Amino acid sequence: MKTKGYKPNKVNIVTLGCSKNLVDSEQIFTQLRGNKFDVTHESEKDDAGIVIINTCGFIDNAKQESIDTILRYAEAKEEGLVEKVYVTGCLSHRYKDELSAEIPAVDAWFGTNELPRLLKTLKANYKHELVGERLITTPSHYAYLKISEGCDRPCSFCAIPLMRGNHVSQPIDLLVEQAKNLVAKGTKELILIAQDLTYYGLDIYKKRNLAELLDRLADVEGADWIRLQYAYPSGFPMEVLDVIKNRSNICNYLDMPLQHGSNEMLKRMRRGITREKTEQLIETIREKLPDLALRTTMIVGHPGETEAEFEELVKFVEWAKFDRLGVFPYSHEEQTHAHTMADDVDPEVKEERAADLMAVQQDISAAKNDAKVGTTYKVLFDRKEGGYFIGRTEHDSPEVDNEVLVEANSENYIRLGDFAQVKITSSEAFDLYGELVK
Repeated sequence: MKTKGYKPNKVNIVTLGCSKNLVDSEQIFTQLRGNKFDVTHESEKDDAGIVIINTCGFIDNAKQESIDTILRYAEAKEEGLVEKVYVTGCLSHRYKDELSAEIPAVDAWFGTNELPRLLKTLKANYKHELVGERLITTPSHYAYLKISEGCDRPCSFCAIPLMRGNHVSQPIDLLVEQAKNLVAKGTKELILIAQDLTYYGLDIYKKRNLAELLDRLADVEGADWIRLQYAYPSGFPMEVLDVIKNRSNICNYLDMPLQHGSNEMLKRMRRGITREKTEQLIETIREKLPDLALRTTMIVGHPGETEAEFEELVKFVEWAKFDRLGVFPYSHEEQTHAHTMADDVDPEVKEERAADLMAVQQDISAAKNDAKVGTTYKVLFDRKEGGYFIGRTEHDSPEVDNEVLVEANSENYIRLGDFAQVKITSSEAFDLYGELVK
């Protein structure tokens, strides 16, 4: 029995996981709107008759969050609060058979490349004329631009190829068209994402073609900032550094997940690079682009990681002094190469190592931020919160990096989505405080 009124033709899309998933949800959103559906994204009101959950299946915590969300809406359906529940995304792609047996209340399950089938289930048409168009769910001044799908890398710990398939690049002309459409709607910052940016073009252009793509995107009028995320170190196309240096609207920012600093661990992880080559790459990047902020991620507790190898990682981070760093405790994923090894690092030890490494990074970040006091930066403002306008420099990506806080008082007027010059007056380990330069 229905216990609460809902709109049967209203669709609520719930997105879990990374920015690549968000782009997929935005494509679903765009297609359904094109079919005249009433669509919301992560609505606070539970008034939609149809819920589409776009899941993440990357690591244990993400999988659990996805399962908990599915169960929440399955229960809502049984209580009459929702009519239909559909699940898509990575978790659904990877565990469809097991999940459908465990959670029969879900009406249908879809993989990562099954948008046409999802639309058909909803009695909607796949509109080819909307390819290149996208309604975004982020603040209008920034948007993610997914330049490729899937991954061909053999990393031991990663299940992404199982869920996303092999690497497939999007053509440059299509990406430029998407960029122009986004900028025409007010987007000022384009954040390039992929499983591996540096592999871009190998499949369709028979060469690493990220540099040409960047040059073409930098020509798009109104694209004030272009940011690079997820660049693999092995086989990094060095000509990209020249493009960053020569094009003023490409941010001095590079997200390059390195995962470890021990040669033995890099070998076990099947990363295809040594610590020495990694250090040489970092030195080259910083020599050519001294103002560039280098972000990375590390994994601790991978099978076989000894205390000595963890200490090598700590020493590597102390040497590199990354501008931004994130740490993940290893997650033992089925069907990956690392799953053939014993998960022999105690979960508590994994957490301790992650905390210890972040403590090292906190000191590095605090020193770097302290050195910025007294300098002036161009800041893009994202939101107002807790008495502050909050924005970012070109060295910071939304949601994961440092922020710049300017007091919201009668003397300061800042329109969200605009740039402003800010003089840094004080700092904390991961944030900067400043005042507007009048």
